[in-house]
Amino acid sequence: MTAQTSTTRLTVAQALVRFLAAQYTERDGVRQRLISATWGIFGHGNVAGLGQALVEYGDDMPFHQGRNEQSMVHAAVGYARQSNRLSTHAVTTSIGPGATNLVTGAALATVNHLPVLLLPGDIFATRVADPVLQQLEVPYAGDVSVNDTLRPVSRYFDRVTRPEALIPAALQAMRVLTDPVETGAVTLALPQDVQAEAYDWPDEFFADRTWVVRRPGADPTELAEAVRTIRAARRPLVVAGGGVHHSRAEEALAEFAETTGIPVASTQAGKGSLRYDHPQDVGGVGHTGTATADELARTADLVIGVGTRYTDFTTASNTLFAADGVRFLNLNIAPYDGHKLAGLPLVADARSGLGELTAALQTHGHRVTDAYVTEYSEDKERWEQRVDACYEAEEPDVRPTQPQVLGALDALADESDVIINAAGSLPGDLHKLWRSRSRDQYHLEYGYSCMGYEIPAAIGVKLAAPERNVWALVGDGTYLMMPTEIVTAVQEGIAIKILLVQNHGYASIGGLSESVGGERFGTAYRYTSDDGTFTGAPLPVDLAANVASLGMRVLRAKTVRELREALAEARRADTPTCVYVETETADTVSGPPPAQAWWDVPVAETATRASAVKARELYERHVSTRRRHL
Repeated sequence: MTAQTSTTRLTVAQALVRFLAAQYTERDGVRQRLISATWGIFGHGNVAGLGQALVEYGDDMPFHQGRNEQSMVHAAVGYARQSNRLSTHAVTTSIGPGATNLVTGAALATVNHLPVLLLPGDIFATRVADPVLQQLEVPYAGDVSVNDTLRPVSRYFDRVTRPEALIPAALQAMRVLTDPVETGAVTLALPQDVQAEAYDWPDEFFADRTWVVRRPGADPTELAEAVRTIRAARRPLVVAGGGVHHSRAEEALAEFAETTGIPVASTQAGKGSLRYDHPQDVGGVGHTGTATADELARTADLVIGVGTRYTDFTTASNTLFAADGVRFLNLNIAPYDGHKLAGLPLVADARSGLGELTAALQTHGHRVTDAYVTEYSEDKERWEQRVDACYEAEEPDVRPTQPQVLGALDALADESDVIINAAGSLPGDLHKLWRSRSRDQYHLEYGYSCMGYEIPAAIGVKLAAPERNVWALVGDGTYLMMPTEIVTAVQEGIAIKILLVQNHGYASIGGLSESVGGERFGTAYRYTSDDGTFTGAPLPVDLAANVASLGMRVLRAKTVRELREALAEARRADTPTCVYVETETADTVSGPPPAQAWWDVPVAETATRASAVKARELYERHVSTRRRHL
């Protein structure tokens, strides 16, 4: 005779909230909540289900009121990244446009391997109300809803059409969220009738559950081959990616670099893996990288990728790593990334793998030559002098350039500051110029480079680290995409700082357009001219007034001197504060050193306009240098 299992009768939504409140992660002996809060915008698809459940169990599950579904995902992602992927937020929406607004945020999370739990409402599972308001009718498939758009951008997707199906679906969702290889967006689509349906749940479902985030070590055979390969290299270079941060492997990387003397370049996601003033740090690598790192990349005979996906910006569209016979050694927890560029895989957690490599190389006393160290050290010093020149403002009472804006913030920031950016011309300037002072100061979302990420992500980071100064660096193009969560920051007193740079258009794409023969068409924020092009006077848009209308304090700065004063005042503020500054228009260059490596954006093969013809000639010269690493 089997013992009777004790149960509790709850709705599906109530059971899910109670379940989520009892989930924990543990790594290196540190335990924390996996789902620490829920974001939501309510409609008919979730108000009576998850909305009621969050009221019922509000003491167990904190709630944040969002203004845009996409931005709620960005806030959750910002929180997750700042929490080293060990804690995240859930996001609930109604059906229809509320659910489809999740797609961009979900793609961003999955591309960047950052966990977020999505809980969109869905159409009636019982089909008693068919079609329900906002339902997409698909004549060839009765079980399809708009939530199916989330399938390709989710690492796990399930539709809970019966109460008892929640148990395996919820457990699988937690497994994926906490898997360092698989993690990304996880979607549980919840039909609105099922959310409100009651069921007798086994009490074990609500017991505290701890998900251990593993740190796998390297296979001995792969490790031995990796050691032999490093010892045989004369000009090795480390490319540090975001996996270094996710693993908290910064100290292990520093020890590896100091022991071997191997220089360390970084991707956008990996920047800050070493402090900017560490002897082995040579800055960003790739299309937006430093001259120091890119020259080392061109001559490296061994590239040691640590936690990187080798995007086309990092490889300069496969033109950067140009030395004859160059080989790749890829330390990555994901086998898929470990085998890229026909590299030798070292499949392991970044911290574990670096520790094993360092120990093995120490037994051999391995270190690169003094001449190699001297070479990259001197090159690094020359690059720092170029950074100083970009930051310097000899005339403090004139309008600043964009690099001078960054220089003013750089002079003010310390290890406690976090800077957040994702799109426009700022990522390139930051990757080249910013001097990272701590492992998590530099927060660039460049896997998806999503305009609108910065402000909601800053809220998420500030929620994860309330003691930090958190800056959202935003251009006017990005700001106009998604300023809505300023209202949330004001409502909850989340003291983020916004540095809003006005340059009257899409400066980054304008420059790219010009380089590929597009003549900056459609990239400036200007009145239309008689010929129908956007080449008239700049639009009289007052973004500072817009920020103020949403309830945030605004400090306007017209000159370098005023900018420095405004940034200092904003940094001291304990309320949400924006610094607004106008730089050059999109018709002018931003002032940083030009790209040190190419990026492949195909140019029209046939054209009559001289700009496009010239751009195609240059494009073909660059394409001829591209190679496949086999």
